[in-house]
Amino acid sequence: MIITKYAKRGAKGLFRSCQVKGLLDEDRVREVVKRVLAAKPRGYMAILGQFQRLIKLDLDRRTATVESATPLPAGIEARIQAGLTRLYGAGLQLSFAQNPDLLGGLRIKVGSDVYDGSVKARLHALEDSF
Repeated sequence: MIITKYAKRGAKGLFRSCQVKGLLDEDRVREVVKRVLAAKPRGYMAILGQFQRLIKLDLDRRTATVESATPLPAGIEARIQAGLTRLYGAGLQLSFAQNPDLLGGLRIKVGSDVYDGSVKARLHALEDSF
C-alpha cells in the first residue's frame, strides 16, 4: 500500500500530539484514535496505519534486551541500565536474559541497534577472517 504525503504528515502530527516530554502517552494515543475514527477524515485508514507504524518504531526504540551467558550481578545490571539510559534517554524498558550460546560477554539490542561483544561473535569474526 502506498502512503500519501498527506497521510504521513497527518500521522506525524498525531504522533507529536501524543508525546509528553518526549515520551508517548498511552491515554493520548487512545483518545486520538477514538477522535480520528469518529471524525473519519479523508484517508483516515492510511493515517491510522502510518500512526500505528510510528508508535511501533517508537516502542522498539524504547525497548532494550541484554543477553549474557551467565546471570549478571546486580551492580553490573545497574551500570548497564545507567549507560543505556544516558545513551538512549529516559523511558527505556530493559530486560535481562540468559543465552548460554554466547559462551561469554554480552549482546545488547536496542531497537535496530545491536552491540555484540560476545565470545560467539568474536569466534565468527575470526572464522570469517580466515
